Amino acid sequence: MIFNKLTRHFAMAITASAAIALPASADVNMAGKTIEWTIPFSETGGSAKWANFFAPLLSEALPGNPTVVVKFMPGAGSTKGANWFQEQPAGDGTVMFGSSGSTQFPYLLGDPRVRYEYKDWNPVMATGTGGVAYLNPEAGAKFDGTANNLKDITFIYGNQGATRLDLVPALAWEMLGMNVEHVLGIKGRGDGRKMFESGEATIDYQTSSGYLKGSAELVAAGKAVPMMTWGSIDSTGNIVRDPTFPDMPTFKEVCDATDGCETSGEAWDAWKAFFVAGFPSQKLAFLPAGTPQDVIDTFINAFAKIKARSDFETLSAKRLGKYPMYIGVDAKTALGNATTVSASAKLYVIDWLKADFGVDLKK
Repeated sequence: MIFNKLTRHFAMAITASAAIALPASADVNMAGKTIEWTIPFSETGGSAKWANFFAPLLSEALPGNPTVVVKFMPGAGSTKGANWFQEQPAGDGTVMFGSSGSTQFPYLLGDPRVRYEYKDWNPVMATGTGGVAYLNPEAGAKFDGTANNLKDITFIYGNQGATRLDLVPALAWEMLGMNVEHVLGIKGRGDGRKMFESGEATIDYQTSSGYLKGSAELVAAGKAVPMMTWGSIDSTGNIVRDPTFPDMPTFKEVCDATDGCETSGEAWDAWKAFFVAGFPSQKLAFLPAGTPQDVIDTFINAFAKIKARSDFETLSAKRLGKYPMYIGVDAKTALGNATTVSASAKLYVIDWLKADFGVDLKK
């Protein structure tokens, strides 16, 4: 298998001891400062919910209890905000940035709009997430754990961009033999959910935080029907059920049960590679290149305090889902997993994007 080494490495990080070797330097007092945490999406998506969850906890954990403000800079599927962050000078910790898989994928695929370099940035915290795909009630009534009864339906989906995180659901639905028409250019998954709510879209997916906060209410009201999750990675690198949604089948289960869908071969290997890059280490918090080490250490220590809170696991599970949180060296490892795919997986996806979306990344 192409991705055994990567998935084993990642799985080992999940099951590693919770003990963290924290920086020994004295923390920097942040009293009186305002930290602007920029999210390159709209204020309605999963990244917004992630940052808004951590912001007050970070304010409480940092020395001097500075104000932490979440700002939004949507555009170009998050590359606008990432390009902006790349140009930010080294500072005193008052500038932060939050990326997601939709920022990672253009970087991995060589999107010409990318002018940022992850290796320049300083990761201080990372978290995993999952994703849930769901259908409108009409299609949901036909869903029986397979996509066999969905293949004669034309679905509409609000898509952030062909090279963004949305390529994971897009490729999955194609592998299932479904006919999904993509409305490209929305500014975040929250806007995709709004399209679904209004009836403009008939199929949608949300990362776990977005699903828990908004889409679950649609399901409870009978306005949406869950289809599948993308799953989670176990200690041997296999896809298993998402711990936040243990009653939902994974894409692998639905694929195995659907005529013509294969969980081996080039398409599956490519899908799994980008799933691993996009979800288990999906959201990362950064300080700019050149930030002094004592400031970096101060943020690492603060996030460690957050993780050590007696109520953190409960709070996080309710708002974000049941996923690991990485700090310091582990955050750097998570970043490496999030920005690494094999050459064969990358080539497959590049060819697929050209054939299905007319996006030519070989120029």
